[in-house]
Amino acid sequence: MAAQNNVPLPDGLELAGYRIVKKIASGGFSIVYLAYDGEGNAVAIKEYLPSALALRQEGELAPVVSPANLPVFRLGLKCFFEEGRALAKIAHPNVVRVLNFFRAHDTVYMVMAYESGHTLQDQISRQRAKGGQIGPAFIRQVFIQVLKGLREVHANGLLHLDLKPANIYLRGDGTPLLLDFGAARRTIDSGALTLTPMYTPGFAAPELTIKTSPLGPWTDAYGIGAAMYACMAGAPPQPAEERRKADRMEHRFAELAGRYPAELVALVRRALASDPLDRPQSLFEMQKALQALETEPPPPVFPAPAGTFARLRTLARRLRARRRGEPADTVQG
Repeated sequence: MAAQNNVPLPDGLELAGYRIVKKIASGGFSIVYLAYDGEGNAVAIKEYLPSALALRQEGELAPVVSPANLPVFRLGLKCFFEEGRALAKIAHPNVVRVLNFFRAHDTVYMVMAYESGHTLQDQISRQRAKGGQIGPAFIRQVFIQVLKGLREVHANGLLHLDLKPANIYLRGDGTPLLLDFGAARRTIDSGALTLTPMYTPGFAAPELTIKTSPLGPWTDAYGIGAAMYACMAGAPPQPAEERRKADRMEHRFAELAGRYPAELVALVRRALASDPLDRPQSLFEMQKALQALETEPPPPVFPAPAGTFARLRTLARRLRARRRGEPADTVQG
């Protein structure tokens, strides 16, 4: 089904005690607005509005959903609402805070704490524009915290399923924040009235692209590895669909070997294994590997100037000769 262009809610609209300021992001699944609550605090409001199922035109507040799409729309709405309820129970510094969720205009809205900053994808793009790369110390610092937040999410029975640099937000102080969870991020499966996980090529584990094995924490481990790889290479890994035909990732890992610590490259290679059983068996294992990672380069070893060792040997012979009471210039090497 072709996607439709949905008109965002108008600026200044009062909605369940919040005032919409402007649209700040949109995609095929939702629209995100900057808004203020009744006390003047800035919040981000995410509106469930899948463009493949619903259409909102200029001057309207509620989307129009055709009778054929209504069952799928309602199923996705239920998932979105349950996701908001589950996330609202999580209080972790590296997971977006859900403050409220409510129904209005025939859809559902999720209210989140608003944070100023930029995405990790923005950071990667800036480094590429400068001709540089993101260093291992930065990767280690950011992803240790991301893994801590993701472990809390898993402990609450949720998977992210859409881990990528665009969904990792960096606050002004550099601490990361996990955004845009995919528990309810779904799309239509071949026109049938069912929902399947939506994924981003390159960052999605093979089991997300075809039903080869069940989804689980190992699926998010792949996404973490893909996001780390994007920091190192400046681009996503080879998509899983292409790897099934001709896997070129070993060549790409070899290109990273001279620029990043071997332990970091090995961890990313394991996380991006096509077989879930070959990946790290827990997020804690990945976290420990990053914590043990040495990101500082070893001190340089400078070669001795030519002739230094010969002069040292001569000096040593003279010292030995003096101890024996022999003339130093008669000592043979």
